[in-house]
Amino acid sequence: MGLLLLIAFIATPIIEIAIFIEAGERFGLWPTLGAVVLTAVIGTGLLRWQGFTTWRRAAESLQRGVFPVNEVFAGLCLIAAGALLLTPGFLTDAIGFALFVPAVRQVIAHLIKRAIERGDGPKVWVNGQPMGPRDTVIDGEYETQEKPAPPEIELPPGPPNPNSPWNKNP
Repeated sequence: MGLLLLIAFIATPIIEIAIFIEAGERFGLWPTLGAVVLTAVIGTGLLRWQGFTTWRRAAESLQRGVFPVNEVFAGLCLIAAGALLLTPGFLTDAIGFALFVPAVRQVIAHLIKRAIERGDGPKVWVNGQPMGPRDTVIDGEYETQEKPAPPEIELPPGPPNPNSPWNKNP
C-alpha cells in the first residue's frame, strides 16, 4: 500500500504536467487556465449541493435511530472529491468529478467492504506476530479498583494570618 501511494504521489504531478502541456499546445494558455478555474468553481458548487444533501440524509437516519454508514462514506468521498477538484489539474479533476457520481461511490464502497471481509485490512500484532480476525481470542478478567480518598488537610491552629495575601479583598 505504501509503495502504491508513493508511485501515485510521484506519477500524478508528472501526468498533470504532461496534460497541461498538451492542453496548452492545443487550446492555448488562457483557455487552459480558464478550464482549470472553471472546474474548481463547478466542483465547489457540486460539493456544496451534494454535501448538504448528504448532511440532510444523515440527520434523517440519526432521527430514525440508524447509524448513517452510507452517508458517512459519501461524505468522505465528497471531501476527497473537493480536495481533488481544488488541486489544479485535469486528471485530479476527472477523479474528483467521478466521486460525485453515486454509482462510483457505491462501487468503491463495495470494493472496500469486500477487502475488509477478506481480512486484507489492518492487522493487529501481538508479541511480534500478526493476529488475524479469525485467530483465537484469549479471555481475561479484570476488577475495578476505587481510588483512595485524598487525605484531609489540617489547618494550623489559631486565627488566620491577617497579613496573608489570600485574605485580602481586591
